[in-house]
Amino acid sequence: MKLNTKLIALDLDDTLLNDDRQITDLNVQALRECAERGIYVVLCSGRAENAILPFVRRLEIAGKEAGRYLIAINGCSVFDLHKRQNVFCKKVEPDVLLKANEIAESYGLRTEVYTPDTIYYREETKWTKLDVDLCGLKGEAVSSYEDFLKTGFTKMLIPGEPAELLKLQTILRNEFGNRAVIFTSKPYFLELLPPGCGKGEAVTWLASELKIPMECTMGFGDSMNDESLISMTGHGVCMCNGLEAIKEIANYVTDFDNNHDGPGRFLQKWVL
Repeated sequence: MKLNTKLIALDLDDTLLNDDRQITDLNVQALRECAERGIYVVLCSGRAENAILPFVRRLEIAGKEAGRYLIAINGCSVFDLHKRQNVFCKKVEPDVLLKANEIAESYGLRTEVYTPDTIYYREETKWTKLDVDLCGLKGEAVSSYEDFLKTGFTKMLIPGEPAELLKLQTILRNEFGNRAVIFTSKPYFLELLPPGCGKGEAVTWLASELKIPMECTMGFGDSMNDESLISMTGHGVCMCNGLEAIKEIANYVTDFDNNHDGPGRFLQKWVL
């Protein structure tokens, strides 16, 4: 029996993208067919808007109603490609950004903040360069970084050694409580988002706008920044290469990993 699906949200890294950061032909074909049937296909990433656009172009569905939206910054932003503007946006409070930066720097770490096309930081390090290379965005050092943070941003990221970030994650969660959402999206990326913000929350907002019941939504993911996406969508699908913690809360686990067309093969079996 096919699953009643009206909206499909897909994480990128280690989910829709293979290890070469490409969308395979089979995945493209399956998602195009979904869009042709009027099922909304929404790329849903921790990346900024401009870093998601190359993958939107690869699918060639942005001109259709079913391909007009993307979710960026782990759910802080919903972008309408037809209107070329954000239709939903949340930001971290400036005082939270300033305190998080102070704490991170006291441990010898550097923080980053984002606009749709640029990653900003106090100074370039091997870790900031890794993020710039991964996202394909511009990187820019800001001399008066604290003043810059006062304007407020959708997300702060702290890159570094995984063991150090796990310690810092506990410290920041204790510091801010429910004033921020804090998690590791990759072992070497610690993220700080606005409260009540996540991929699942963004899908919930978008589905409400489109008058799509949540039981008709599907979310694909693999990691901790996909937790709300998997738990809040009607059909939460974890990649077989995903974390065990995410598999435990998912409704389904794919038969194939991100290097073997996992999402596309799942859609062929359960949706198309």
